[in-house]
Amino acid sequence: MAQFTTLTSHMVPLPEENVDTDQIIPARFLKVTDKHGLGESLFCDWRYLKDGSPNPEFVLNEPESQGAQILIAGNNFGSGSSREHAPWALVGWGFRAIISTGFADIFKSNSLKNGLLPVEVSPEVFRTLMEAAQLDRSTKVTIDLPTQSVTGLESLEATFPIDEFSKHCLLNGIDQLGYLLSFDDQISKYEQRRA
Repeated sequence: MAQFTTLTSHMVPLPEENVDTDQIIPARFLKVTDKHGLGESLFCDWRYLKDGSPNPEFVLNEPESQGAQILIAGNNFGSGSSREHAPWALVGWGFRAIISTGFADIFKSNSLKNGLLPVEVSPEVFRTLMEAAQLDRSTKVTIDLPTQSVTGLESLEATFPIDEFSKHCLLNGIDQLGYLLSFDDQISKYEQRRA
C-alpha cells in the first residue's frame, strides 16, 4: 500500500449524492480477484456510451480531470454493497483521497485498508470546496494527514476525523497484515522464550 502523508492536487467534482458501489464499479466487473485494470472500469456506466466510446459529458472524461488525485463527491458516497473493488477502482484510476460530507461505513473501512483516504468535512466546507472546484478546475487543495487538515483556498482551514490505527497504517504505507508483520521480531522472540 502506498504511503500517504501530504497530498496537493486539483479536484474532480462529482456533486451527486448517494453514489453507490454499483455505480462506482458495476457488478459485472467483480469477477476479478486482482486490482489490476479496475481503474478502466471506474464509473463505467456513466463514463462510457453504449458503443463503448467515452461519454464527453461525464466529468472523468474531461481534460481538466486528468491527473487529479482528489475526488470531491456528494453525501453518502459509497453506499450499497460492500465490495472492496470500489476503492480498488478509485485508486486504480489515480485517486488518493475523496472529500465528502459523509461516507457509507463499509466503503470508508475498505478505502482506509486500500490506501484511499476518505476526508469527511462539514457541509459548509464541502460547499466552499465544491464551488471552487466547479468554478476553476485547476484549483488545488492540500490534504495533510499528520495534522488531519485540508487547506489551500483563501481562508479555508478544515480538519477531518480518522481513527488512530488507520492513520498509522496510511502514514507508514502498510495494511493490517503489514502492521502485524512489523512485530515479527517480537513474536519470534516470544515464541523462542515460550519454547
